[in-house]
Amino acid sequence: MINTIPVILAVEDLLGEVVAQELLKRSGRKFAPGNCLGHKGFGYLKKNIGQFNKSAKGIPILVLADLDRGECAPLLIADWLKHPKHNNLIFRVAVREIESWLLADRDSIAKFLGIRVIDIPLNPDEIIDPKAVVINLAAKSRKRNVRRAIVPARKSTAKIGPDYNGILSLFVQNDWSVNDAIKHSPSLSRAYEAIKAFEPVY
Repeated sequence: MINTIPVILAVEDLLGEVVAQELLKRSGRKFAPGNCLGHKGFGYLKKNIGQFNKSAKGIPILVLADLDRGECAPLLIADWLKHPKHNNLIFRVAVREIESWLLADRDSIAKFLGIRVIDIPLNPDEIIDPKAVVINLAAKSRKRNVRRAIVPARKSTAKIGPDYNGILSLFVQNDWSVNDAIKHSPSLSRAYEAIKAFEPVY
């Protein structure tokens, strides 16, 4: 076993990067994250997953994608990855979006958004559109800065608020509890356990 494990990240957006960083940091392992690839949505990840799989032979790569409207994570992985997965490729899928993992820490997200914890869904992995749920919850917030950052302005064509990823990234870094969240999100629990158990092969 080596002491420090270098790892490259490949994610859909800023929020995915921050979540991936926090999972590595809180795993109890000595990961040393390097470059972060992506920030271009799932299309970039799907297009390049074969190259990531090849590159993982030299350095571990953590790919974090959203299931979105896919049937299930195993089918998404099988559809994207046409060759056997290298041991050093940690390919994890958030069901159905990374926001479901944030909602899984019900107490912390309720406090951060300034809403009642009873308004947070109990089974976030079963939510069809977690991003929409976050936006709708934020619209009820007592905190003006939360509403302005997360909720799109009236008559705006934007799907998210102007600082959606920024303010939720701060939540992940400062308030989100992985240990609480895994109790309510099976997909997060599986991802976290895979990261904690990971051993690179060179």
